[in-house]
Amino acid sequence: MAKRVLVSSLTGVAVLGGVAAGGLAMASTATEPTLENGSARYVAPSDGSTGSLILTADVRDDSGVRGLKVVTWPASSKLEPTEAELRHTDDATCRSTSNDTSRCTHTLKVTKREAGEPAQGTWYVSALAVAKDGDTVFVPRAATFDVRD
Repeated sequence: MAKRVLVSSLTGVAVLGGVAAGGLAMASTATEPTLENGSARYVAPSDGSTGSLILTADVRDDSGVRGLKVVTWPASSKLEPTEAELRHTDDATCRSTSNDTSRCTHTLKVTKREAGEPAQGTWYVSALAVAKDGDTVFVPRAATFDVRD
């Protein structure tokens, strides 16, 4: 029986600073990284082919993008990865699309033997975006996808 996956998009995350001076609000030009236009797609391996998990997101920061770290985990495991833990996980491959934005993709090939029987139900993707100036943003549940029979 083939596995079917429903995909949801990455939650947009943006943090902008503001300063009030003399009753006038002025926006700060410095921003933390943002994640947008993301998706997660799992294709289960079959007898004749390798499966994959593909995670894609646009990462933006005014200083440019250094990288994106990701980890996936089943909701049933009750894991809650932390920002510190994500610093030691898989790197996505990021390619610049402009001076301040990169399209980051992480592909994990999965053989039938490696996959075994993945936990049915909801899975989460945690992400840590890192800007060239060292700023980071951690998104504990950046995306979700469901694994169903």
